[in-house]
Amino acid sequence: MTKYIDDTVVMKRMQSRLRKNKIWKMIFFLATSFALLTLVVLIVRIISQGAGYINWDFFNNFGSRFPEKAGVKAALIGSISMMLVVAPTSIILGVATAIYLEEYAKNNRFNDFIRTNISNLAGVPSIVFGLLGLTIFVRMFGLGKSILAAGLTMSLLILPVIIVAAQEAIRAVPKEQREASYGMGATKWQTITRVVLPSAIPGILTGSILALSRAIGETAPLVVIGIPVIIHFLPTGLLSEFTALPMQIYDWAKRPQEAFQYVAAAGIIVLMIVLVLMNSIAVLIRNKFQKRY
Repeated sequence: MTKYIDDTVVMKRMQSRLRKNKIWKMIFFLATSFALLTLVVLIVRIISQGAGYINWDFFNNFGSRFPEKAGVKAALIGSISMMLVVAPTSIILGVATAIYLEEYAKNNRFNDFIRTNISNLAGVPSIVFGLLGLTIFVRMFGLGKSILAAGLTMSLLILPVIIVAAQEAIRAVPKEQREASYGMGATKWQTITRVVLPSAIPGILTGSILALSRAIGETAPLVVIGIPVIIHFLPTGLLSEFTALPMQIYDWAKRPQEAFQYVAAAGIIVLMIVLVLMNSIAVLIRNKFQKRY
């Protein structure tokens, strides 16, 4: 019987492939370990430097020239107030845009051009959106250095990310579900609201979580529109001046006194706690919809 496969050649090639596989596996493992180690070192250093400043006075005091009297009260309330503008504005506009592009817009060159540019906007530096917010919201609309101006600017910053994430989530819904809905006599809008969106909500929320996390930690747009670093009052409305945690941390970190470096680390810990709480709430909502649908 003629033998068409040489076992020796096959074994040599397999050994070579297995050897390459082990090498690449080790490289990827080392790269992942290096990234995790860097993150752990950074977190440990921040906690070790800033944990001593975390107390009730730190949360109850305003900014100060003296590190022992400095606090995050105004910055924390300001960041939360800004996110109350950013979250509904960006999510509603982003999801609505994604629904139009995926469900209603025709497949032509003009709409393809719009989709391409939305994807490109997701990679534009944040300072560009700060200049846009300064031109439109601060000067043209006269909103000044207010919560509303900052919230709308941050909404522009994360809007492309949410649109792209929502498009991918809507596109991932099986076509058979839409056809089954139409077969039951549902209209297009009923199909979108009762079939497509419930199935796409987990993916939409995942993208929204990442986008909102970016918004609350951005500093460049706030610097460009002129948000103050230290104020000694709490905002009373959407048009009130305010400061935010990233601005407060930025001000502390650039000061020459060593004690302010530890205060900045404490502010970073507070910002991380806020991020974890935001993400936890969003994950709980996402998991709830995953169980239902």
